[in-house]
Amino acid sequence: MRRISRCLLAVVFAAGLVSSARAADVDPLLPKETEYVMHMNFKQMLDSDIIKKYAMGQIKQAMQGEDIKAILESLGLDPLKDIDRATMGLWGSGQDMNTVGVIKGKFDAKKLFDAAKTFSDKNKDKVEIVTEKADDKEVTLVKFSQDSGKPVFLTVADEGTIVMGSEKKYAVAALTAFNKKEKAKLGKELTALLLKQDDKASMYFVAVTEGKLKDIPAGSFDGLKQVGVDGDKMKEQLEKMNTVAVTLNLGKEVKFSAVMGMKDADAAEEFNGTLEKLVDTAKTFLPLLGGQQPKAKTLIDDLSKTLGVKAKDKDVTLSFSLTAKAIGDLAGTDE
Repeated sequence: MRRISRCLLAVVFAAGLVSSARAADVDPLLPKETEYVMHMNFKQMLDSDIIKKYAMGQIKQAMQGEDIKAILESLGLDPLKDIDRATMGLWGSGQDMNTVGVIKGKFDAKKLFDAAKTFSDKNKDKVEIVTEKADDKEVTLVKFSQDSGKPVFLTVADEGTIVMGSEKKYAVAALTAFNKKEKAKLGKELTALLLKQDDKASMYFVAVTEGKLKDIPAGSFDGLKQVGVDGDKMKEQLEKMNTVAVTLNLGKEVKFSAVMGMKDADAAEEFNGTLEKLVDTAKTFLPLLGGQQPKAKTLIDDLSKTLGVKAKDKDVTLSFSLTAKAIGDLAGTDE
C-alpha cells in the first residue's frame, strides 16, 4: 500500500493531468529542442458521456481508499475538479529521452510543498526537496525518483500552473520562461502541426518524424508477408513519413484518428495501399474474435464497420470509432 501511495503522490503532483485548452495553443514553456508533443484534456474526458457512464463510479471509488484519500487531502487537491490539462514536450530516445511538462489547474503551493516535505521525510529514496539557482534566486523543486529511468523535478509556477522536467535545469528553464512570459519557441514544422490540432480533443500527440525512422531494423515487418505485405517496402514507406498526429476524442462515442504526413502524394498513395491490405486483413479476422469474446462482440462489430484508411494529398488517415454500447458491453454494463 505504501508503494501505491508513493506512486499516487507522484502522479497527482507530477501528472495531475489535464484539460480544455484554447485554440490549439503552442505552449511557450516547451523548449526549442522539443520533437514530440502530447496534450491531454482530463477535464474534457471527465465531462464526457463515456467516462461519466462507464468509468466515473470506479474513479470515485478508487479515490475513497484511506491512503489515497489522505494523500489528496494533504495535497489540497480534488482531481475531479482541480486538475485541468497537461502538455508534455519530449525529445531524444530511450534512456536519453527528456521531457518538460506544463500542468494546468488549481493548486495550493503551500499544501503541495508541505505534503511533499512530509512524504520526503519518510521516503527520501523516492521523494526529495531540492533547490536550484534561477536568475540569482533559489527555486524549490520536488524530485521524484523512479524505479527506472530519469527522475522528475517539479515546482509550482503559480496557483494555476505546475512545471516539470526530467532534469532540474529543464524545470527551472520552464519556470523562467513562465515568469518572463516568453514567446513560443518550437520549430516551424512542429508549430504548424500543433496549430492544426483540435483544441477540443480529449488527447492528441504530434511529432515531426522526418529522418527519424531510418533506423528501423531490417526484417521488422517480415511477418506481414502472410497477408500480402512486403515488409521491406513498408520499411521504405515509413522512412518517407514526415509527420504524425494522433487524436482521441471521448464524447457520446470514442473516435480515434492517426494522420500521417508523407513526403509527397505518391508516397501517400503507396503507403495507403499497404495500410488498406492490413485493414482488410483485420476486418477478415475480427469477426472470429467476436465469436470467442462475447463481451467484445459489439466493439469488434464497430471496428469492422468503421476501421478505415484513406489518402488525401500528402496525408494518410487511419481512423475508427466505437459506440457507447460497445464500451458498455465490454465493461459489462448495460447502456
